[in-house]
Formats: sequence, C-alpha cells, structure tokens
Amino acid sequence: MVPRTTLVAGVSVFAMLAATTAYAQESDDLDNGQVIVVTAQKREQRLIDVPMAVAVLGGEDLEQRGIDTVQDLSFAVPGLTMREDGPGSYTIFLRGLANQSGSGALVSMYLDEAPLSLSGYDQLSPVPLDFARVEVLKGPQGTLYGQGSAGGTIRFVTNDPDASRFEGKIEGEVFDVASGEIGTKLSGVLNFPLVQDQLALRIAGAYEQGGGWIDQPEAGIKNGNGTELINVRAKLLWTPSDSFRAEGMVQIHRADTKLGMGYEEPDRTVDVGPDRSKVMIPKEFDFDIYNLELRYDMGFAELVSATTYIEHSHQYPFTYIPRPGNYSYGIVEGNDDRWADADQFSQELRLTSSGGPFEWTLGAFYSKGDGKFLADYEYAYAPDGDLYEGGGVLYDDLYYFSKSSSKSYSLFADASYKLFDRLTIGAGIRYFKDKRTSLIEYAPGTGAEQRAKFDSVDPRVYVSYQYSDNGSIYANVAKGFRSGGFNAAPFAPYDPEKVYTYEIGTKGMTSDGTFSYDIAAFFTKYKDMVRRRLVIVEGQYLSESSNIGEVEVKGIELGAAVRPTTGLTFTASAAYLDSEIVATAATDQVNIAGDRTDYTPKFSITLGANYEFDWAADVPGFVRVDYSYRDKVTYIDRSSFLPSVLPQTSDDIGLLNARIGATFGMVGVELYGQNIANVNKAIDPYQGWANSNRTRPRVIGIKGSVSF
Repeated sequence: MVPRTTLVAGVSVFAMLAATTAYAQESDDLDNGQVIVVTAQKREQRLIDVPMAVAVLGGEDLEQRGIDTVQDLSFAVPGLTMREDGPGSYTIFLRGLANQSGSGALVSMYLDEAPLSLSGYDQLSPVPLDFARVEVLKGPQGTLYGQGSAGGTIRFVTNDPDASRFEGKIEGEVFDVASGEIGTKLSGVLNFPLVQDQLALRIAGAYEQGGGWIDQPEAGIKNGNGTELINVRAKLLWTPSDSFRAEGMVQIHRADTKLGMGYEEPDRTVDVGPDRSKVMIPKEFDFDIYNLELRYDMGFAELVSATTYIEHSHQYPFTYIPRPGNYSYGIVEGNDDRWADADQFSQELRLTSSGGPFEWTLGAFYSKGDGKFLADYEYAYAPDGDLYEGGGVLYDDLYYFSKSSSKSYSLFADASYKLFDRLTIGAGIRYFKDKRTSLIEYAPGTGAEQRAKFDSVDPRVYVSYQYSDNGSIYANVAKGFRSGGFNAAPFAPYDPEKVYTYEIGTKGMTSDGTFSYDIAAFFTKYKDMVRRRLVIVEGQYLSESSNIGEVEVKGIELGAAVRPTTGLTFTASAAYLDSEIVATAATDQVNIAGDRTDYTPKFSITLGANYEFDWAADVPGFVRVDYSYRDKVTYIDRSSFLPSVLPQTSDDIGLLNARIGATFGMVGVELYGQNIANVNKAIDPYQGWANSNRTRPRVIGIKGSVSF
C-alpha cells in the first residue's frame, strides 16, 4: 500500500504553499498548428529548442492514423521496435538497443508523470484515449528519467480537465477484419467544470470487443484473439489560486483475450506444444494507476510532486515449439500457464527554475516495487530426438515460482545557461542506487533469497546554437544504465549494463511554417550487454542470463513536413541503424563479434499526406494516407540454432493505411482502411520457436462521433 505518511505530508506541504503567487498553466497542444510544445526535459519548451531527438505525435494525429497500440506506434516512429507476447504485453526497443534479457526495461514509458515500467517484461501499455500527444525521447535519458531509459523514453500525455466549460464527445466504431470477425468500439470523453475556473473533472472511457482473426483449429477456437477491453481514466484538476495546482488521476484497465498468446503461423493459426488441442488459459492483462500531481509556483521556481501507485495482475499462456534448424527440434515442446502480480510505489520531487538565461532542475526520486511470478508448466522431452516418432516422455504439473523486489532512490540535477543570446550550454547528472532481491524456486520451499546493490552516476552534457529564430543545431552526450540481476541456481548473477550515446542534430522550420525538418546522427556504445541462453541441467531446460560483450550502434534519423498550400501537408521520417556486436566474452555461446543486434531494422521509413478541406459550406473534411516500411529484423542465438538457419529473421514489411472524414456540425463520420493491401508478414523474428506475431489483416471500418 502507498505509505499514508508520504501522501499526507505531500498534500500538507502543498496546501500550506497554495495561498500565494502565480502558477503558469502548462500547454500540451500545438501553437497555431505549427510550433510544437513538449515537456521532454520536464519543463515546457518548443520542440525545436530541445537538444535531443524527439518524435512527437499529437492527439489528432494518433486518431487519424489509427494508432491503438504500442505496436501501431512502432510502425509510426522509425527505429522503434517491440516484441509482443499477446495483446498489451510489449518489450520495447529503440535505436538498436534491443534484447529481452536483463533486470528491467531498456525503454521506459510514462503516462503523464506516472512511470509505467515495472520490469523489462511488465510494462503497462495504455490505450490511446483522450491523449494530447505522445513524445518519443530517443537515446539515453538517465539524467532526468533514471534507470530503464537507456534506449529512450516514451511519454503518453493526456488532456487536462478544463474548468471553464462543459464539453464532451462520444464515438462509436464498427470494423471488419479480413478472414476474421467484426469488432466494435465505443468511447467517450466528458469534461465537467465543478467550480468555475477552479475545479474540473474529466472522464474518458472506452469499451472494445471482437476483431479477432487467429484460430486454433484442433481446439475448436476461431478468431480467438479478439480482446474485450475496458479502459477508464478520471482526472480531477483543482486550481484554487494562480500559484497552486493539484491533479489526481485514476486509470483502470481490464483486458481479456481467449487466445492470448499473440503468436501465429502464416495460415493465421496457432500451435500449442506438445498437445495441439489443449485449450490454454485466457490472457488477462489488468492494471490500476493512481497518481497525484502537485505544483506550486514559488516565483523563482516551480515545485513539483508526483506520487504514483500501481497494481498490476497478468494471467497469460505461453507455448514453444522448436522448428527445423533449432537444436531442440524433435527433442522438446512445451507450454506454460503463467500468473504475474506486481505493485509499485514511486515519489518524485523536483524544483524547476522559472526561466531566464540560467535554467535548472533539481530533483529526487524514490521507487519501491514487488513482483511475483508463478508458472504451471509441462513439456514433452525426447533426448534421442525422436519426439515426432513416438519417443519422449511428458512431464506435467511442473512448478516455477519467483519473487523479486526493488527499492531505489536517486538524486538528479540539470542546468543550462544561454550565452550571447544564441548559444546554450548545459549539463546534468543523476546518482542512482538500487537494492534488489530475488527468490527462484523449482519446487515449493527450495529457493534461497539473493540480494544485491547496484549504483550508478549518469551524466549528460549538451550544447545548442540557435542559428535562427526557428532553427537550432545541437550536440548531446548522455549515459544510460540498467541494474544487474539474478539467475536461478546453479548460475551466478549478472552485472549492470551501461550505454553511452554521442549525438549531433539540427531541427527547425521556416518563418511561415510551410517547411519543418529534423536531422540527428548518433553513435552509441552499449557495454556489458546481457543475453540469455538455454541450458539443459538434469533434463530440465533452464535459462541463464549473463554479460556477453559490447555493442556499437551508428545511426541517422531524418524527418520533414511540407505544407505547400493551405490544408495540405506531406510528412516523411526515416531511420538508418547499423547496430553490431563488436566484442563478446570468451565463454559466450550466443553471439560472436559481427552479429547484428536483435530486433533492429537497418532502414525504416514513414510517409504521409493529409489534406483538410471543405466538402461543402460548413462541412469540413479530410483525406489522409500513411505508408510505413521496415526492413526485416533479426534474432541470433548460437546456443539454440544451427549456423545454417541464422540469423532468424522477420519479414520486411510495408503497410498502407487511409482515412477519410467529414464533420456535419456536431456529428463526425470517418471511413478508414488499415493494412489495405492485406499484407501477411512476420513482425517478429522468433519464428524458430513458433513465437512470432504477424501483421494484423486488412481492417475496414467506419466511425461516427458526436461532440457537444
């Protein structure tokens, strides 16, 4: 439970401060549709003034592009990839820092001020509902965002309540999935001013069902991956004076999927090993988020408190079937029923200067998290390789349990000074300390708790030169960090990982806003990378994680938008990544120098065109077309696969989406198509274990809305 004394103390301090001076309202929107305002550095800035690469998608952009999941987002932001283990479960990778091993996330996620990363596998994925924007911060964010942000940070920023007016919107949607089933969505947003200009409540909710397309014929399951989703968020904003602001948020997420593994074969079916007809447990992905954000303007600086408590429960199935070329082919197949429970409390306090040539941020962060994981698993084992010729023995009702905890705190600071009106220099630093425990058991009562402490000092240095009112060039050097962790006996723990990135870029726009651009080039050293391998110990397949070596990533990212005439916008963004393992430990059996890193496309691009016009007098409308392309991504594990089938690869993927809409007074109508060419490609390279998900089939839908 959240410590009551912490909450009471925080509320009391801010209540005493609430009686004086002025608070500057934060703007989360676009300025005149051109200048983008972000809070990537935990202060309000124009995007072109932020000395790092940041991809931003506004709320309207998210809706018109049909971005409903993190996987959809990954196709909209070149260089962002992920692995899915069923709807809602994502491991996120960015800029070539990609592996599923390790103690925590490589890319962190936030909902407003609430951190969503509980561990590397337990990351909460919010549904895009009433969002102001999404910010994708690229490269290490260790100074301001701490551990788990070695590759970057994704910030989901929601719309605030408005105490000046009542407003709302209701949307209904029906869509048809090719070779699948009909799906429906219903969502709504209501904004209530409870006390004029002082107190407001904003409630957003969504319900979705159907839309599945994956079958398990042997079990009689058809279109089993359609998800029943309930998502509700309430935000209460209180501004009793110009100086004080208090905002409370509650987010409730419930998702239930009958066939919830997410994996599928090219024929849109899923296999379960070793019994193809076994009905696995459904996937249930639930979480509750409670956040209290307090802000007080002290004149010279703003004091911010962000308190978050999260409860997460996750029930899900898992299966694996080695394919030809896998050393385990014909030897083993298995499945697990899995249950995970986690909770996390976090508290951040920071003081941010109120502007001027010298800008600074000072802060402290505390987090305490606990997690439990239970698996009831079975597998068929044939050490002679004759599993498909009647050999092998079934081992069932097997037990695996783990319990872990993390208690961390950090102190951070960031400061910049503007010289000569155009030149800004800055530096930041964060001290981080993490205390972790782990208990792993293959039989009840047999494990021994392990303990370890990890600490890190993560600096950042940057310089920016504003060569025009709307253009700048910058250089940025930053470090990221991820704690070490534990293995089950007989394997030793593994050490922390460190990431160093050197980046130079430019961004800006013409004075009339008809052309905007951003370019970034970077070089990253990823040291002591952790990888996992499978080891057979007394007939049991056990997993061992260890530090295997060093990775170097070279990349360039480009983005541009052109507005040749009123209402017409063309956009393009691209990323080229050369991510390679350059050194490995002598004992490593997974990789060799020269291997590409997993889940990293060499080239990815998005292209878009949006035209806003009037169908008739007082009937505005739009037409939008988006195309995304991604090179294949690879997966290499020399301890599991023959050299002849390495690297394991996904497919290269090109997706075309389109949407057309019109507004008749308060009523809006949209017709859309996603994956119009009905591309059926493997997104994930984990095909050698039958653990790959694929592109969603073509979707044709219609959406209606009423605004008031």
